[in-house]
Amino acid sequence: MAAERKVTITAIAREAGVSVPTVSRVVNGRSDVAPETRARVEELLRQYGYRRRTHAPGDRAALVDLVFNDLDSPWAVEIIRGVEEVAHASGVGTVVSAIHDRAGAARQWMTNLRARASDGVIMVTSVLEPLLHKELHRLGVPIVVVDPAGAPPLDAPTVGATNWAGGLAATEHLLSLGHRRIGFIAGPPRLLCSRARLDGYRAALEGAGLPVDEELTVPGDFYHESGFTGCERLMELADPPTALFAASDQMAMGAMEALRRRGLRVPQEVSVVGFDDLPEMRWSAPPLTTVRQPLAEMGKVAARTVLRQARGEEIDTPRLELATELVVRSSTAPPPAR
Repeated sequence: MAAERKVTITAIAREAGVSVPTVSRVVNGRSDVAPETRARVEELLRQYGYRRRTHAPGDRAALVDLVFNDLDSPWAVEIIRGVEEVAHASGVGTVVSAIHDRAGAARQWMTNLRARASDGVIMVTSVLEPLLHKELHRLGVPIVVVDPAGAPPLDAPTVGATNWAGGLAATEHLLSLGHRRIGFIAGPPRLLCSRARLDGYRAALEGAGLPVDEELTVPGDFYHESGFTGCERLMELADPPTALFAASDQMAMGAMEALRRRGLRVPQEVSVVGFDDLPEMRWSAPPLTTVRQPLAEMGKVAARTVLRQARGEEIDTPRLELATELVVRSSTAPPPAR
């Protein structure tokens, strides 16, 4: 039966000789499409049995899905805050989900999404399986990826931050204070943002004419415990670092606790830099020097982008990187005299 055939709006656009946003405008009942073009697209939609959204033609997007791999982080809260601000101002609801990399969790999420007829999806540091991505296309649901885990789909706009520049700035700050043994606690290697921060750290060392000592780089997962264990590992070296750069604020907090338990003072004996500038970092003891990542603004940009797509509008810049900024507080100082 024709109604059971699956087709994407990309395929319909190709066959009709028009852009994907033009097909989206027709699907969403927009008036800004030439009559001849509309007739051609409508005929193809009927021919392929394309299933339209369940809300009335001409309605603006009324619901957006915001999908995380995990939600147990203040980092996620900042992204949600940005998305919610834009969604609320646009009269759009937000559904927040966490798929936790569990078997079948993503497919269950897709089943739920079909039932509520969501008009857009924002994926955050999550991997969207090819079959699910294909199904979203078939349903005509636009996608925006924030901090993609690995290479994102070519047709999905992405929103991120200048992670390489942030890693460079954090390391150059420590170098400018006189540190030469700088430990790095890395984030999950599967994430592009993690690899970019590590590359920025290495570039700063190379720019200062220093060798990249692999024993000074330890693995982490962005959470407190890995910062603690990573710091312990670095401090046990025969020649421990005088400064630590953690690829997230939470790992920096874990590292500072490990230093405290060892009786080492921050920054008098060991300097610490984080990455994110979560709101509570100004209240840490001492207040944390960190790289400010505009998390809430990233959420806002992602929400605006997916809503524009849902309305069938063209996206001017499919790859957006928002600027990071080094925020110097009291956790960094020159190294102790030896």
